Amino acid sequence: MDSDEHKRVLDPERDTAALKALTHPLRIQLLGLLRQDGPATASELAARTGESSASTSYHLRVLAKYAFIAEAEHRDGRERRWRALHTVTSWSNESMESTEAGRAFVGLARRRQIEHLERSLARYEADLAAGRLGQEWVEPSGITDLMPRLTAASLTELFDTVAGKLEELTARDADDPRAEHVVFVAAGLPLAAHEYAAHEHAAHEHADRETQDRDPEDRETEGRETEDRDSEDRDTSDHESEDLTR
Repeated sequence: MDSDEHKRVLDPERDTAALKALTHPLRIQLLGLLRQDGPATASELAARTGESSASTSYHLRVLAKYAFIAEAEHRDGRERRWRALHTVTSWSNESMESTEAGRAFVGLARRRQIEHLERSLARYEADLAAGRLGQEWVEPSGITDLMPRLTAASLTELFDTVAGKLEELTARDADDPRAEHVVFVAAGLPLAAHEYAAHEHAAHEHADRETQDRDPEDRETEGRETEDRDSEDRDTSDHESEDLTR
């Protein structure tokens, strides 16, 4: 296991059992809750997830076995409290692609991240509506979905830049009482051009050439016929709307 104070780096060859342990959806959720909200008992986590305390207790022990979590300081001697050992689980996409278990883990982890985003959006909206968040959070909050054209190198640079800036801002705001936990999700998913798009483009080009090759008078007539059909369509639409309002 490669790790530092804040990051757990998984390797598909060395951490096969840990990867398998982390593919369980409830374990991913429990680990996320401990990272987001801090130490908790199995009973507290059961209440938050809707599971039984016996179930959360079992899955917490599995997470502890593979060093994702550890026992925290107890408020009393009655029940164990658990804490996350790292704030981030990380891996190399290239390494994960080399094994079936690695590919399965990455696919599941990404889908769980999307589910986390959906839950976080619902919680954000509820917190804002209930006045648990100040109005200063309204303007900077949000989700953006852009589609820039980038090279693989540029996408890597973008992620590195965002990660570096996020680390800088997190350190700066660590002791600021105005700071809140922020769910920050970034995705960079290249989309290959589909073959049907190229065929469709070629078909349009062929149709344009056919129109250009026709006699100018034919094209003029065709335009008038199209106009007439459009007028008929508009008239029909008007009559239908009229009938609906009665």
